[in-house]
This record gives sequence, structure tokens and C-alpha cells, in this order.
Amino acid sequence: MKALRRFLSALALAALLPMAMAQSAATAQPAAGKTEVLWLGQSAFRITTPGGKVIVTDPWLRQNPLTPAEYKNLDALGKVDVLLVTHGHLDHFADAPELALMHRVPMYAPGDMNQTVGLLGILPANLVPRFNKSGTVTPAPGIKVTAVHAEHSSIVVWKNPATGKDEAHPGGEPVGYIIELENGFRIYHMGDTGLFMDMKFIADHYKPDLVLMPIGGHFTMGPADAAYATREWLKPRAVIPMHYGANPLGKGTPAEYIQALGETGTRVLPLKPGEKATF
Repeated sequence: MKALRRFLSALALAALLPMAMAQSAATAQPAAGKTEVLWLGQSAFRITTPGGKVIVTDPWLRQNPLTPAEYKNLDALGKVDVLLVTHGHLDHFADAPELALMHRVPMYAPGDMNQTVGLLGILPANLVPRFNKSGTVTPAPGIKVTAVHAEHSSIVVWKNPATGKDEAHPGGEPVGYIIELENGFRIYHMGDTGLFMDMKFIADHYKPDLVLMPIGGHFTMGPADAAYATREWLKPRAVIPMHYGANPLGKGTPAEYIQALGETGTRVLPLKPGEKATF
């Protein structure tokens, strides 16, 4: 009888083992397709993942002088699965509340900024989740987003409907994002930032493949500082320059950045607004 029970147990295990192996293989298999990164001016990107998810970052579109005309209509973005805002300044936050409401997707932003947005009634509580630096969220299946440090400031300017006047409210601390896609490809959206040495830690720890990097100067790194960060600390496979040209004070250019960078192993992709890169 004992021998029979052992035999039946072995049969049951043998039946379950192929199923477990198949599930493991399916989980480990890379997502089909490629990653498409569309730049829309300033820090606004539409990222289409290998699994078909759409991530929108820092959507300042309707009033952005660099945004192509077709994308000043928010419907042109198509579906939005993930919405990320790095800080409260208008050129990063302006169109985010409407997109959150249109698509019923949470707006991920610095935790204290989202507390302000919720308390002011700009968005309902279910659309303003809170997390903070080193925190990781999964805003869509297969997508992981980790908040990291950015050397900048943040404030939310809100027009009080009772007075008709603009008011300044706390915007929390600015962040950058490490965005990991279904196939393991990692994008570092730096947000607005100046130099800080922990960029090297971020590169060593998270190992981004692509960096979306501000180069305009005045409010962020200029070309020379961005080149230093790229060459000495980050050393990614590819960089897409951003946050230049929309404001007259953001005078840095991709040509200046490339010249300051010199010969490195990093590929620089100086997109024009409305152009895409595929990885």
C-alpha cells in the first residue's frame, strides 16, 4: 500500500512539473515588439512599450510652443496607460490632470505634490496615489517605476475659483523616474535637474539603457554639465536631449551637448518634436 501511495504521488508530481516549467518559461520570455519613444517638446514623451502599453511623461502640450500641432489635441495621444509627472511646474504638469480624467488613470507624481493636488480638488483621491524617492510602483502590468532624486524645485500654481487669483502651493520634492519595461529595458527620465553626484549611484544601481536628459541650462543642467554627467557618471547606451528651446532661457542645444561630450560609447539621438526613436 505504501508503495502504491508513493507511485501515485510521483505520478501527480510528474503531471504538475511540466505545467510549472511552462508557466516559468512564459514569465521569463521577453515581451514581443520594440520600444518607441516619441518626443513632444520640453520633457513630454509618449513611450510605447514592447507589450503595447503607452506611458506619457510631463505632458505640457497645448501651450508648449514646440509641440507639433496635431498633439495639441490631447486625443491624438491615443490611449494612455501610465501617466508620470516629475514635479509641479506648469511646463510639466499642465495637461496631466485632464489626461488623468480622460483615461481614468492615476497621475503618478511626488507624494507631497499629489497630496496638494488632491486637497485642492484638482483630481479625485483615487487618481493621485502617493509614493516617494526609492519607492517602486507597478502602474500597469509588466511596468515598474522607481522615483529617484532630482536637484530642482517644485511648486503647484493653482487659480482659486473663488478669487480668480493664482496661488502657490507646496509641490513636494522633484523626482526623476527609472522606468523598467516588460523586457527589462530601462529608461531614466531625469525630470528637471542640476548636477548631483548620486547620478553615479543611480547609474550603477539601476543601470539605465536610455536617459532622457535636460540640456537647456538656466533651470537645469546646460550642455557642458549634461555632457559631464553623461561621460563621467551615467555612461548609458543612449541619450535623448530634452528641456531646451521651449523657453528663451533654455538656450542649450544638442549640438553644444554633443561637442562637449566628445567621443564616448553613448549614442546621442537629437530628436525634433514629433520624431520617434525605436529600441
